[in-house]
Formats: sequence, structure tokens, C-alpha cells
Amino acid sequence: MHIHFIAIGGSAMHNLALALHDAGHRVSGSDDHINEPSRGRLERAGLLPPEEGWFPHQITAAIDRIILGMHAKPDNPELLRASELGLTIQSYPEFLHEINAQKKRVVIGGSHGKTTITSMLMHALRGTNVQFNYMVGAQLEGFERMVELQSEGEWAILEGDEYLSSPIDRRPKFLWYEPEVALLSSIAWDHINVFPTEAEYAEQFSLFLKTVLPGGVVVWCQENTRLAEIIASCGRKDLNWVTYQTPKHKTLPDGLSELTFPDGAIIHTTLVGAHNYQNIAGARELARIMNVNLSAFDSAIEHFKGAARRLETFSEGERFTVYRDFAHAPSKVSATTTAVKAAFPLRKLTAVFELHTFSSLNAEFLPTYANALEAADEAIVFYSPAVLTQKGLPALDPEFIRSCFGGDSSLQIITDVAELEQVIGSVSLEHRTILLMSSGWFQGADFSSSLALS
Repeated sequence: MHIHFIAIGGSAMHNLALALHDAGHRVSGSDDHINEPSRGRLERAGLLPPEEGWFPHQITAAIDRIILGMHAKPDNPELLRASELGLTIQSYPEFLHEINAQKKRVVIGGSHGKTTITSMLMHALRGTNVQFNYMVGAQLEGFERMVELQSEGEWAILEGDEYLSSPIDRRPKFLWYEPEVALLSSIAWDHINVFPTEAEYAEQFSLFLKTVLPGGVVVWCQENTRLAEIIASCGRKDLNWVTYQTPKHKTLPDGLSELTFPDGAIIHTTLVGAHNYQNIAGARELARIMNVNLSAFDSAIEHFKGAARRLETFSEGERFTVYRDFAHAPSKVSATTTAVKAAFPLRKLTAVFELHTFSSLNAEFLPTYANALEAADEAIVFYSPAVLTQKGLPALDPEFIRSCFGGDSSLQIITDVAELEQVIGSVSLEHRTILLMSSGWFQGADFSSSLALS
């Protein structure tokens, strides 16, 4: 097939393009801005568009499929031309469902934890030589890319995102996948630009449960109150319900954590935080349902170091550690900050959080961050006024932001990249943990020299 990507530079989009190219399809694409690492990876595969922009003349009747990314607008000239020609236009989740139609689909969803649980399951399956297709939202050590479509195995492991499928398909992505096995980790209001109330956001997870195939299995975390309410109101008696929770855990003298599961199994991990131990429990239940040998899973997961930018070690020394994390939702910011402080209770914790998403920069949503950084000894909130302008949002008063986080006068509010670099550079690393949390990367701030990147 000839498959053309409108907005090929996106994280999921360029990985799907690479996977289809490797599968032997003819792939083309366009975008008005392509950043690294997408640019370099597309260029090495010979898929980088010759120039940035939209070129409707390259949309012809010879194209078999158009895959439309969220970065494009509904009035995109290539999209309009494809519509005029009557071409098949799909979002990437719709396409993923089609191409994995003959697989047993495992879909991992939830407001946070879904990328990590998907990555854990993939890592463990690779360690047990199980073949599978997959799509995950972060780069994972041992995997060439974030999408695989050629496996001869029976399973497809898909991260289930509740955000919109495309500019012209306003359904959440995970409503496309129709899983045989589903996992839900949590529900915590996000995406206020699409779901303006908590009730509307939670409703998407109710809709997701309706898409699980008859006789399917739903694994869910019983510690999340909002999720428990959704499960209780589901009403589907044709599904098999399996719960999981945070296992018993303790820190060992060598810095490892020891997890003990209800079946008596013991796992040692370098991962930090109860939320990550909870994620292991969820991935372990999925492995059990997939008939993976649990001893093999346990052995493999002990070597899991994390997905890219999911509480990833940025640099470290004998008496300091710098982490970076994708955290942006209030509950995740709080859980990550608390976990890192608990891992190094005798060190000072400096937590740096960027307001970057539409929700986090929305004045109506900001109060939900109350006390999210309270576990930190020092806290910094950064945001760029330019991003507010780009997203069409009004200016924010730094004092209002401070009040939303709890009103602590010691909380630093920074709006300039150079100032952020200077402040971070002045922090002593001695007996210190630094936690960098952002769904972007601090508007290109360079911390590598000041944080002793190793």
C-alpha cells in the first residue's frame, strides 16, 4: 500500500511510519515542523519530507490510505484535497485496530501509569521470547521503535490513550481498539480543553469499558477511588474482573526495593516509588492472564530500568541523583514527588515542574495542583508566557499560580528559560535529589553542564 502521513513528525506518527516502511509499504508524509528525534529517525529511513509544509498537489488518487495526526488542523490543505478525492482517511488508532484485527489485543489505559505498565509488560515479554505487536508512548531500551506491526505472535500490546484520535475524529484513541484484555490504572481529571468537567472525563473510561469484547478480562487498580466508582457502575456481567494493588514493599540496605506479592513471589527492583510497584503489580496480572510464566516475568522485570522520561535517571553521582519525569497531571506530580523524597529521605529534594499542557496552564484547572509539591524541600514552577500565547490562553499571574499550589511563599515561580538555567545551576548537588517534571522540556533549557550529566 501507499500510505501518506499528514503530520508525520509526531511521536506516534513517525514511529508508525517507520514500522510500515519496514513492513514493505510505500510511505510518504508531510509536516510543517519536525523536531528531533523524529527528524533524524525519518531522515535515516529516507522518509523525511524534502521540505516542511503542506503540499496538496502530492495528494493523488494513487494513495491507498491517509493517516491523519493530531498536529494537523481540520482545514489542512492536504486533508481537504484527500477529502475531495474520496481517499480513505484514518487516525492512527483506527489504523492500528485494523492492522491488528487478527491479534488478541491487550490495551492498557488510565490517567497515569499506562506508558510504564505497557513498557513493563513489553520488557517482560521480550525477556520470555514471546512475539507480539505493540504501540507504546515512550522509547524503551531494547526496542528499536515505539511501534511494531510484523510479529507472528498472537498478541498486540497497545497503550490506550484517552485523548482525541484526530482533528476530525473527536473520540478518545482507546475507543478504537476493542480489547480482549484491558487494564485501567487510574482516573484523575486531565485534558480540560476537551473534557471540561471531571464527570465528562471519567465518562470516557465508562465508554472504554463498553468496547471490551464479550468474555474479555478487565484488570483494574482497586486503590483508585474514582476508577472503583466507574467499575461499580459498568453493569457488564459478561466480563471477567481482576483487581491489583500496591504490593508490600521495603527498601533494602543496598538501595534496592523488595516487593512481596500475595502469591508469595518476591521481586527486587531499582525502581523508585509505590506507584511504580503498583505498576509492576498491574503488568504482572496481565502477564498471568496471557499465560506467561510468572517466574520468568519476575526474573525479567527485575532488570527493567524504566521507559524514557518516566522517572528516568538524568545524571547521578555518589551523593546526588537527578531524575526527569513526564509527570504533568496533579496526581502524578504529587505521586512522583512523594516517591522520590521517600527514596532519599536524608537528602534535600528540589522539585522543578513545568506547566506545559493546556490543562496545566488553564486557570480553572490550576487549583487541582494544591499541595502537589509539598513533599519537596524546595519547589520551582516554570512556565513560558509564549506557550500561553501559542495555546490561545490568557496570561497568568505568578501569585495566582503560587496560591494554586498551596500558597507557600518559598515556592519559586520562573517564566524565563535563562533564569531557570541560572537557578538550577546554583543548586548545590551535595546530598541532593533533583526532580525535573515536564511533558515538554522546559522550552529547550540546557541543564547538562550544571547537573553534571554523566
